[in-house]
Formats: sequence, structure tokens, C-alpha cells
Amino acid sequence: PVSHTLRKYLKNHGRLKKLPIAYDDLMKYDGSFPYYNKQGKDTLWETVHFNPLSTEKIHQSLAFVYSLLKTDGDTSVMEHLYVDRIDYCSFGNSNPFRVRIVNQLNDNFDYFYVKKADSSRIYGLELEHILSPNRINYLVYKDTIIEEHIAGIPGDVFMNEYMQRKHFKESSYNKVRIAKEFVKFNERCFIRLLGDMRSYNYVIDVTPDFEGEQYRIRAIDFDQQSYEGKRTLYLPQFFKENNQIVNFCIELMTPQTVKQYQYEERTLMTRRYRSAKNKIRELIAGMCEEQLSTNEKIEQLKNELNAYHHTEDFFTCTCMGDIVRVHLKLMLDKSILTTR
Repeated sequence: PVSHTLRKYLKNHGRLKKLPIAYDDLMKYDGSFPYYNKQGKDTLWETVHFNPLSTEKIHQSLAFVYSLLKTDGDTSVMEHLYVDRIDYCSFGNSNPFRVRIVNQLNDNFDYFYVKKADSSRIYGLELEHILSPNRINYLVYKDTIIEEHIAGIPGDVFMNEYMQRKHFKESSYNKVRIAKEFVKFNERCFIRLLGDMRSYNYVIDVTPDFEGEQYRIRAIDFDQQSYEGKRTLYLPQFFKENNQIVNFCIELMTPQTVKQYQYEERTLMTRRYRSAKNKIRELIAGMCEEQLSTNEKIEQLKNELNAYHHTEDFFTCTCMGDIVRVHLKLMLDKSILTTR
């Protein structure tokens, strides 16, 4: 659960907002039916519907939540927006609701998510917001968290539908840039100890540039922040679901190039860390007051990171918050990269 200390942090930094609707309210839906994609494949999401007497109030409340997320509650520019669909996902452990908002003037649409709030997810979102090149927009109210949609091609879809194509190697995709971004993404996850980055837990954002495209890999699931005991579970390169893109990187890049991109990402993260040092200290102080993992996993991670860094600094750590603090310092202070 979200602790008092974490709520204080969220309030200090504008993340805590009073909402007209909560996660538990959406769980009172009357029924649902499977949501299929354009290819007729089951997406594992269900479109839910509510009692006709309560539907209008729920839709109005969700539209206001969207205005809080985007315009800090100024509804004057939101009158032409309406809730088109509410989906529920029973797959995984977060069980989110996905709300589709449509602009009735031009049929443009956007999404946001309503989830059950938990400390691990919030710490993951905050570390992503502070240390990654990506800004994260979310709000918390009691036991509910509202997250904006992170646009991109899901990693598993990209590997199965794009990289599997017969002419992928001759396509317009800049393969080296894709490989470079995976190396940087891998580095970011390890430095801030974000686990479980299997292919379906991140997206690939493709941005057209004046010469080719630029790519960025973005995490979309943060509930495994600082939970695992095994060091390799914080490195996306070791998940079998990512084997295709890992082999792609091995094929296209030399060890020297990999080290260059790791160092580039570490340098950028160091700059972000220094510019937000007080905020990170406040955040990690909250982490140190919470039981984010089991004692067995904490001990395992301490031992594995001590071996990795050739140090004994982690032996004094008593919780995952301590481990994150020491690991950030050691990783961002390193001038010589080690091989993983």
C-alpha cells in the first residue's frame, strides 16, 4: 500500500489529486465482452459496460480525470471530449482499466489508465520520470493511480510482426539505431533496478527524422521496481522474450560500440541525477521505510551486487531503498565500464 511518507512526497511534487472516481468504482461493471484487434486476434482486454443509470456519471467523472491529467482540471477546453470505451485487462497482476477518450470535433483519440495504486509502481514511475529521458504523467488518489498512455509499438509486436518480415533487413528501419537504443534501455533498467522488462512490458517509439527514423524504447510497466533478488532480472538482455533483439544487437554491434553507448547513457543519467539530487534523496528515504521485497531477495541482491561491483558496500543495506541508493552511486560514479 501507499505509505504516509510516499503520500507526503507525492503531495509535495503535485502528484496527489482528489479524483471523482476510483479504481474500485470501475470494478463494479455489469458485464464485458472480449476486445479483438483489427486482425481479429484476442488482445486479452475486455470491453466493460455499466448499469445505464450510472454510465453517464462514470463517463463524466473519467472525462474530468483526463482534464486533470492534461490541463490540471481546466474543463473549458475539454467539453468536446467524451469516453468512447472502457477496457479491462485480467492478464498480469496490475489488472488495469484503459479508457479511450475521443475528440468529437475531429475523431482524434487518446487513452489513459486507471490502476490500483501500490508503492512499487509509484517508485518505478518516479525513478523513470527523474532518471530517464522520458517524462511520466500520473496522478494518485487514495488507492487509485491514473497513468497517461505511453505511445509506441509493443516490443513483442515489433519483434513478431516487423523484425520477422522477409525484407526487414532491406527495409527503411535503421537497424543500428534500434540496436543502440536497446543497449541504452538495458543500461537504464539496470542502473535504476527496474525488473521484468520482457518484450511486452516496453514499447518502441519511432520518430521520423530528416534522415531516417529515431527510436526510443520506453518501459510501460513499473510494478517490478526493486523487487527481484537476482541481478540479471534487472537486465532486459537476459529475458528469453528479448532474444531476437539481443541477437540483432550482437550481429550489428562490436563490444567497443556497446561500451560507448553504455557510457553515453550513464553520462546522461548522471547529469539527470545531479540536477535532481534532493528529489531522489527524498524519494529513496521513502523507499527505505517500506518493505518492497522479501528479506531473502534483499539478501540475494546484496550478495550479487557486491560480487558485481567488487565491493562490500551493500552489506550495510537493510532494504531495497538502501540498495538502490548505493547502486546508483556506484553505477553513476564509474568511469570504466565493466562487462555484463
